[in-house]
Amino acid sequence: MDQVDVLVIGAGVVGLAVARALALSGREVLVLEREAGIGMGTSSRNSEVIHAGIYYPTGSLKAQLCVRGRAQLYAYCLERGIAHRRCGKLIVAHTPSQVAGLPDIMARARANGVDDLVLLGADEARALESRLHCAAALLSPSTGIVDSHGLMLALQGDLENAGGMVVCHSVVDEVAATGGQFVVRTADGTELQATTVVNAAGLDACAVASRTTGLDRVHVPRARYAKGNYFTLAAGRSPFERLIYPAPEPAQHLAGLGVHLTIDLGGQAKFGPDVQWTDDPEDLVVDPARGDAFYAEVRNYWPELPDGALQPGYAGMRPKISGPDEPAADFRIDGPAVHGLPGLVNLFGIESPGLTSCLAIAERVVSLLR
Repeated sequence: MDQVDVLVIGAGVVGLAVARALALSGREVLVLEREAGIGMGTSSRNSEVIHAGIYYPTGSLKAQLCVRGRAQLYAYCLERGIAHRRCGKLIVAHTPSQVAGLPDIMARARANGVDDLVLLGADEARALESRLHCAAALLSPSTGIVDSHGLMLALQGDLENAGGMVVCHSVVDEVAATGGQFVVRTADGTELQATTVVNAAGLDACAVASRTTGLDRVHVPRARYAKGNYFTLAAGRSPFERLIYPAPEPAQHLAGLGVHLTIDLGGQAKFGPDVQWTDDPEDLVVDPARGDAFYAEVRNYWPELPDGALQPGYAGMRPKISGPDEPAADFRIDGPAVHGLPGLVNLFGIESPGLTSCLAIAERVVSLLR
């Protein structure tokens, strides 16, 4: 049986960041990825937004790791020449309750360490974005966008330069904890022995954990799936220079952040994601009929959106561990102190802001295994 020091399961942006950090700390690292290439799951189907860290409950892992990860990510992109842009975003309010909730959002952001938000009146917001319609807005200058695939290629390059390796087409069937070691069995019959296993399997993380012998099932959350559909602007560049996010209604759970407008690095606009709960994580087809609701939501902040301007784009799947009627769960980074198995870390519910937080999540995993 072949032996390796560390096995990371999953070569999405978080798995690659964790593998890179462990390899740079001197560990021998092998990454097992079920798909044909890196980042073909959740990491390839998102908004590519670098989040500031505004909405998350103060003290939560999402808040802490997003704020730290955002600073790390901007520095890493500059160092590695990864395409990105600190374009900023506007959180726009239309209803009286949304306007009344903006100071609370600002206060939470400040408590999370985000101290650059600016409260704007309608005229001030329109001075920045002439086509915008709102009653008030918050400006977040530190929000940005990034080439997520370029980021993952850089992480993979650092991993490989440090002696690590990614092996694709490797479906993990079982992780067996035996005598302080782990035996990982893949679908093709390969068995690998490792001293450390990091489960960064994203949508499959709960399933991988449930197939880990020796791990008490009380430590495996139920997987929930929230599909996010995107529609794109059929023609022309984005009418806005900044990202546009609708302000949440204060009483709502943040399963998502509303149908917002984001911009890619080529200047094209996309709208979404919405929230569509499903039991099928493979359901990634965008139903054109959902566009009707998109028009209604987008016209709240861009009334000039023409009929027929939106076309189905793509869909992503949020790997949630909370349901539709529950507050959004925090990241779970379960190390030995939680489940009692030395050398095992399970990453559960790593949805947004997982991309922004990837380097900080990696840092946390290294510290748990040190």
